[in-house]
Amino acid sequence: MQISLFVLFLVIYTVTFLGNFLIVTVTSVDPALRTPMYFFLRNLSLLEVCFTLVMMPKMLVDLVSSRKIISFVGCGTQMYFFFFFGSSECFLLSMMAYDRFVAICNPLRYTVIMNRSLCLWMAVGCWMSGVPVSMLQTAWMMALPFCGPNTIDHFFCDGPSVLKLVTQDTTIYEMQALASTLLFIMLPFSLILVSYIHIISTIVRMPSATGRQKAFSTCLSHVIVVSLFYGTASLTYLRPKSNQSPESKKLVSLSYTVITPMLNPIIYSLRNNEVKGAVKRTFTRKVLRKLNLF
Repeated sequence: MQISLFVLFLVIYTVTFLGNFLIVTVTSVDPALRTPMYFFLRNLSLLEVCFTLVMMPKMLVDLVSSRKIISFVGCGTQMYFFFFFGSSECFLLSMMAYDRFVAICNPLRYTVIMNRSLCLWMAVGCWMSGVPVSMLQTAWMMALPFCGPNTIDHFFCDGPSVLKLVTQDTTIYEMQALASTLLFIMLPFSLILVSYIHIISTIVRMPSATGRQKAFSTCLSHVIVVSLFYGTASLTYLRPKSNQSPESKKLVSLSYTVITPMLNPIIYSLRNNEVKGAVKRTFTRKVLRKLNLF
């Protein structure tokens, strides 16, 4: 089935890359989409592109190769960037929830609170938040002794799968990994949860049914992706050495490493009339310029 899987994942990777790249391009050039919500969406799409680049090309090569190997340094590098982009995405999703909280609960002060400077610092903070956890997790993991088996039963160098190859007691590392998970997964999730508690209480009190429906529709896409990303990531990293079968772990990992990045442009943007209009305007301008009519 490797050739069939190669074709399937190549299509998914192509859709993921083109969809997210389209969102980055359109939200950058269209003046109507230069708002905080689309600024964070642009950062999320860029993160998804980088996130899939960490593992998808190597996985595609392995599907058509007879020797599926990765060097020790290559494994550590892949692990570092996986932790980096994954942690950054956790905090970026929480900032997107805060943006919706301000927009719905404080609409009159939205432009004052979510000013350009604050949005920029929030985005920088989200990207930089992945540095400490990725450095700690990777440096500690790669310093452990690997003197036994060298076969990783996974499609990339995932922390729990590599941890199984360590030939000494890993209790201290697992405790550190659990603490990092609670900090970099559960803390942002708690911020998202608090934001949506306030959002829902505000929406319920809205007198207009149309206003309630519009408010719910702007949050539904974010809730779906957050649930999928955080739910599956927690199953993997809250229990680094769980008794789940390797096949089950691979399926869980596929959901947040492959499926979620592909769904991002579909769920967040391509169902959004503002983005559809921006895409049409962008391509229309390009066509007219080529025809020397614009």
